[in-house]
Amino acid sequence: MDFILRLGAIAAALGAAATMATSDETLLSSLSSFSFEASYDSFSTFQFFVITMAFVGGYLVLSLPFSIVTIIRPHAVGPRLFLIILDTVFLTLATASAASAAAIVYLAHNGNQDSNWLAICNQFGDFCAQTSGAVVSSFVAAVVLLLLVVMSALALGKH
Repeated sequence: MDFILRLGAIAAALGAAATMATSDETLLSSLSSFSFEASYDSFSTFQFFVITMAFVGGYLVLSLPFSIVTIIRPHAVGPRLFLIILDTVFLTLATASAASAAAIVYLAHNGNQDSNWLAICNQFGDFCAQTSGAVVSSFVAAVVLLLLVVMSALALGKH
């Protein structure tokens, strides 16, 4: 189960990073000399999101051999302890990244009247759809990482 959950988390994390990294939309004005662009690299929060989700996905790929070791040797405490510590670190990173991106996506959808921030999703629908999907995928990865931490803790508790 650990190995399968890790594969799912890899897909979710790398899918989130790739979806956000390819989010880009350009609108041409009626004057045709002006264009407006919405891209992930216009927002430092989205840049942080892409980098951290790529790190989370990379870690999960590198953790697969340790997962196999814990399956083959279920009584080995060392690899499982190593995984629970790093899973917790990367769970924290994934949650921080997802939450910060979710805040920006919320602002893109709703704006903020007090700060005079206008909602941009009325004009940049494709961009908002992609970024929203990436945020949802990152929360899926975070939930799977949370399940991995709980499963490892329960397995360690038995020994």
